Amino acid sequence: MSEEATLEETPTWIVASVCSAIVLISLVFERALHRLGTALERRRVTLYEALLKLKEELMLLGFVSLLLVVFQDLIQKICIDESLMEHWLPCRGGSKASAVAHYGAASTFAAGGRRMLNGGAAFGHCSSKGKVPLLSRHALEQLHIFIFVLAITHVVFSAFTVLLGLLQMRKWMHWEKNIQQEGSSAPKMIKRVQKIKFIQDRCKGHEKVAWVIIWMRSFFKQFYGSVSNDDYVAMRLGFVMTHFRGHPKFNFYDYMIKALEKDFKRVVGIKWYYRIFVMIFLLVNITGWHSYFWISLVPLSLLLLIGTKLEHIINKLAHEVASKHAASQGEVGIVVRPSDELFWFHSPRLVLVLIHFILFQNAFEFAYFFWTLAMFGVDSCIMDRLGYSVSRIIICVIVQVLCSYSTLPLYAIVSHMGSSFKSAVFADGVADHLRGWADNARQRMRRSALGAAAEERSYWGERSRPAQLRSISF
Repeated sequence: MSEEATLEETPTWIVASVCSAIVLISLVFERALHRLGTALERRRVTLYEALLKLKEELMLLGFVSLLLVVFQDLIQKICIDESLMEHWLPCRGGSKASAVAHYGAASTFAAGGRRMLNGGAAFGHCSSKGKVPLLSRHALEQLHIFIFVLAITHVVFSAFTVLLGLLQMRKWMHWEKNIQQEGSSAPKMIKRVQKIKFIQDRCKGHEKVAWVIIWMRSFFKQFYGSVSNDDYVAMRLGFVMTHFRGHPKFNFYDYMIKALEKDFKRVVGIKWYYRIFVMIFLLVNITGWHSYFWISLVPLSLLLLIGTKLEHIINKLAHEVASKHAASQGEVGIVVRPSDELFWFHSPRLVLVLIHFILFQNAFEFAYFFWTLAMFGVDSCIMDRLGYSVSRIIICVIVQVLCSYSTLPLYAIVSHMGSSFKSAVFADGVADHLRGWADNARQRMRRSALGAAAEERSYWGERSRPAQLRSISF
């Protein structure tokens, strides 16, 4: 056959076999997610909610895929001048044909004439106008695969990062158990904080060196022992004395892990503005610019900046304790004081937003590399030069490891040094009831304000309305 066969010309046993295989794979995947959800719902409700978020992302991915399939013929019928295909190309390989074919043209010049590459009907529609299709069928299929790879890579690498971070923080559980077993009173714990290495290590030479040196110390500290036992004890005590003074045996570790799992539910999703970043990244992927190499430096720079800031917050807390302790001449009662002023723009949540962006951008780099490797091969010009490609992957691996073993544990504990505590301190049911109560209270206040304003308008309307109209019901 000169053209591809349609369903009208395909044997029914082939159609039934292919559909059965697709349904079987979908059923296995759905049952696996169901069993995983059942297990998480019994043990970790927050991780179960993250799984639900993952299902939402997969559903949205399926909808995007459906749109591409439904509108592919319409997209191919959009015609543009062939001269436009010569600008903003991601690849100028060995021939004009390969570059145009990659970007989705439906025609090219070969042996002095035109020949079809993909989408014969679309080519005929546009060639009659002296133009070429906007995007070929093959290019649409490649774009379809890239969207799928990006979503899966982001979810997998986000989960991988959080799981490695949780493994790194397991030793904190032993620190918490030791504190619980000691059963020390608050004054005794305060004296311990004032005498331990938390102050000695973190405040060493603060009065003698410039702030630039202190920031440099914070920068290098994130690479080795980012959170020590003394740091944990000091920050735990500051949190408990600020928010739960009457409950010294508060399990800070369980609260912290539960809060991190809730944050993971936000991280596993793909926000709408991140999709805008994807469009920008795809736009600037122009041959010769090496855009993705330079873009890969953005998450690395942000990650190092965040790690330095979080370490600096710990140093600043220790310096404040040391300064107050010296000024009070050793009086008991001075501990770490959590405050939103320690964070950028007085917002601890901003750190989570930046980490989310870092993980998404890093997943984009991995997804694009895997996709180009599978679609075009290692020798393709779209893979960029070998040095740039290898450097990108090395940077992405460094970001993934550093975020898992240093930045994420730092965020997990330092983010609680703000002025307020998170809803993870409550049981899931209690948190939901409190959230509903707060929403209802806001709605009642809004209705009360609207009612008061309406009464005031009614009063002045009655005063200004003529007497013969006041008895009429409007």
